[in-house]
Amino acid sequence: MNRPRLAALTISALLSTSLAGPAGTIKNVVLVHGAYADGSGWAGVYRMLSADGYHVTVVQNPLTSLDDDVAAVNRALARQDGPVILVGHSYGGAVITQAGTDPKVAGLVYVSAFQPDVGESALKWATAEPPALENGILPPDAAGFSYYDAAKFHAGFAADLSDEQAAFLSASQIPVSVKALGAPVTQAAWNTKPSWAVLSTDDKSINPSIQRTMYARAKSVVTEVKGSHATYISHPQDVANVIEAAAIGVAGGS
Repeated sequence: MNRPRLAALTISALLSTSLAGPAGTIKNVVLVHGAYADGSGWAGVYRMLSADGYHVTVVQNPLTSLDDDVAAVNRALARQDGPVILVGHSYGGAVITQAGTDPKVAGLVYVSAFQPDVGESALKWATAEPPALENGILPPDAAGFSYYDAAKFHAGFAADLSDEQAAFLSASQIPVSVKALGAPVTQAAWNTKPSWAVLSTDDKSINPSIQRTMYARAKSVVTEVKGSHATYISHPQDVANVIEAAAIGVAGGS
């Protein structure tokens, strides 16, 4: 074989190896955002995971109903070429709990998220304890959609982000249907699949004690991070580390 041909094959093999994801891990990661946000908040986590060789897909939930959001995740899962680590933030935790029963999902990661069981909804857990004073979740409007109070967005949703970042997140927020928040899940993937969780200790949108109760019940592997509800934005490396630990742990059978 001539040298140019050999060099081309070598380069091709190296590229194929790098695109296949890290050895000894699940290579596919699907990220699911929660209420009052969109998928762009995952940008930092996306960059870090991608740099480490993972194939990352970010879902854009319509936030119109639990069924609609699960369908959006299912479409993303259908495009994966192997097992997946499915990650959800906030209300996205309810979405991945339902969608995570897909056979491609090997493990779940909850980030400042709801982790309901069968028959439970995100709303049930959101109201399990009195809200923090900084919490800015508003009652639904005439169309049945809830917004986050712009005056409380920084303190209640993103206290560890800059004024500018919080202002933009507030201005670009996506309202969530109360129908979505109140819909009980009919399947709970974490009952049969391993799960990990990031507990945000300064969260003012989902009380840390509520997170702790849900995660303990599910026997999730918990990492506590001193962060706001927007920990996935403010501490992307911590979140990426937990996702990678899940990918390695599932692949290793732990």
